[in-house]
Amino acid sequence: MVDYTKDEARAWARENWKGAIAVTMPSYTPDFEGLNENAIRHDILMLKALGFAGTLLVTELAITPEENARFTEVAREAAGPDFQLFFHAAFDTLDKNISALKLAEKAGVDSVLMSYPTTFWPTTHQEVFDYTKALADSTDLGCMLFGLPAWGFERIDNAGMPVPFVRSLLDAVPNIVAIKSEQGYPTIGGIMEMQHHFSDEVIISCPIESETIPLMSVIDFQFSGTSNTNWMSDYFPRAFAHAQDGQWEEAMKLWWQVAPARAANTAILTGSAVGTTVINRTGWKYQEWLAGFNGGALRSSAPRIPDRLMKQARAALEASGLPVTDLPDSEFVKGRIQA
Repeated sequence: MVDYTKDEARAWARENWKGAIAVTMPSYTPDFEGLNENAIRHDILMLKALGFAGTLLVTELAITPEENARFTEVAREAAGPDFQLFFHAAFDTLDKNISALKLAEKAGVDSVLMSYPTTFWPTTHQEVFDYTKALADSTDLGCMLFGLPAWGFERIDNAGMPVPFVRSLLDAVPNIVAIKSEQGYPTIGGIMEMQHHFSDEVIISCPIESETIPLMSVIDFQFSGTSNTNWMSDYFPRAFAHAQDGQWEEAMKLWWQVAPARAANTAILTGSAVGTTVINRTGWKYQEWLAGFNGGALRSSAPRIPDRLMKQARAALEASGLPVTDLPDSEFVKGRIQA
């Protein structure tokens, strides 16, 4: 239950959306018929211990709306009230996203990351506007607009979500409180354009770790997410806090320290053309497992991660001086926490 009106949502977000926001993927029982609630609790508590301020509960993983509601409930019970939980609006249709969001609201989610299903193939910005507004209008929660090349909106405009389109949405939808800006990725054009035009009205989030800390030499970000930086343990919350506190040089020392891990992360993602297609969530799950999270195989038809990339990710954490498990890779698919 929110304690603000839609017209107050942006002020509420400015006050409450702070720090680094991670991602959490569901963990399943050995037969994949249900959720491993013990593992979910473990992962949420570990995020809090590492200094993250919240997490996205990932839904692009063959999870049902009802299971996602329970996923949310377990996460909220573990996290307590002072931890941002983002609903991931990545179900198959607008109607399904709206109904899944209503279930997640009752279960304790307090923020929304807007997304677009693969079945959504607009050819005009009006279609994108109508979809986005309908989803935001269905809830009182603060919503984060998400500009991303994977949506394919570049067929409409080279910028995907250009300034006039974003302007029209912000004018019409008061509970859009932030922009997760990856327009034009892997360039910084989108984040700089959104910062230039809209940072006085809504929170601008640069979720890309490699860009966020360097950009904080000139931009005062209060919030960064959602992304899988948690595989690098507490590095990103620490670096982000240093940069916020005016200790940018210290933040950059940490940034350079984890350069091997950053390179490995890029290698795992670019195997499927970063920014343009489906993320290898198994790769993310493996990376987390290396750092002490539950890990565990995902439901079919999740992608695989090849052995060479597993070896690269493990070696990169070691080279970066970050925590890494000494368990063999064969343990990853089992997960480390019993259901």
